[in-house]
Amino acid sequence: MTTYVVRRLAQAVFVLWAAYTLSFGVLYLLPGDPVTVMAAGGGDSTSVTPEQLASLRTRYGLDRPVAEQYATRLGHALHGDFGTSVHTGEPVGRMIADAAPATLELTAATLALALPLGAGVALAGTYTRRRWAAQLLLSLPSAGVAAPTFWTGLVLIQLFSFRWGLFPAFGDGSAASLLLPAVTLALPAAALIAQVFAKSLRTALAEPYIGTAVAKGASRFRVHFSHAARNAALAPLTVVGVLVGHVLAGSVVVETVFSRNGIGRLTATAVSAQDIPVVQGLVVAGACAFVLANLAVDLLHPVLDPRLTATGPTAVAT
Repeated sequence: MTTYVVRRLAQAVFVLWAAYTLSFGVLYLLPGDPVTVMAAGGGDSTSVTPEQLASLRTRYGLDRPVAEQYATRLGHALHGDFGTSVHTGEPVGRMIADAAPATLELTAATLALALPLGAGVALAGTYTRRRWAAQLLLSLPSAGVAAPTFWTGLVLIQLFSFRWGLFPAFGDGSAASLLLPAVTLALPAAALIAQVFAKSLRTALAEPYIGTAVAKGASRFRVHFSHAARNAALAPLTVVGVLVGHVLAGSVVVETVFSRNGIGRLTATAVSAQDIPVVQGLVVAGACAFVLANLAVDLLHPVLDPRLTATGPTAVAT
């Protein structure tokens, strides 16, 4: 078990380093000059003198060689210092800390809706004996995954806000304003859970131990919802870790569509302004959330299936 934990921790550290390094490289290769954007303040960049640009580049260390910039920023990042925003001058850590609670609230609401919805569709679709009902239920996840997030959000706003007036269309000042954004993100997340869980359930129901349980007199309901569902739960549990990345990526669109403050909207603003320190801080913060979620799932797997500590996930899956 100790070796398993150490290996997962080492992988987590590597993912964080790779995320930081790739984001630095991509941002460096982007066309345009963030200093020019900042100095112009959204106006005409021709009014900015070369001396002003040189002074700002020196202030933010952008006049140094790329390798030196990378090493310096990586060293500061290891101490939790991502510098200050090129666009606003605020500390990056404070900007992320201010935006994080709203996105964490949205993430929690999304998972609270997606998990029971996805599991319910998978369980009902694999349990019913009516063929048309099973086909209908098990076709819903494909539609949910295919629907674009921004389109789903706009449809929900049009119906539940503009037409029926049930929920506010924009803002983040109340619990009611959280529901539509959470549903927008929860639908594709629930679809993914339902797809994986339904496939895992069908595989579990074909295992020999199911026949043994039936021969011992277990009811069809108990076999399906106790024996098969419990053993099929490992696959969707793994998906939950992936869903954290899905929700964080989707929050960029959803928080923009619903005019909510949060990590997603801050990301969109930072990218459009080419605010390199903020974007890198957000990339690392998102990678941390993704890594921690997957690490928690990885560490929970051996508790649910002790074979993983001896054979590893790949061997068990095969």
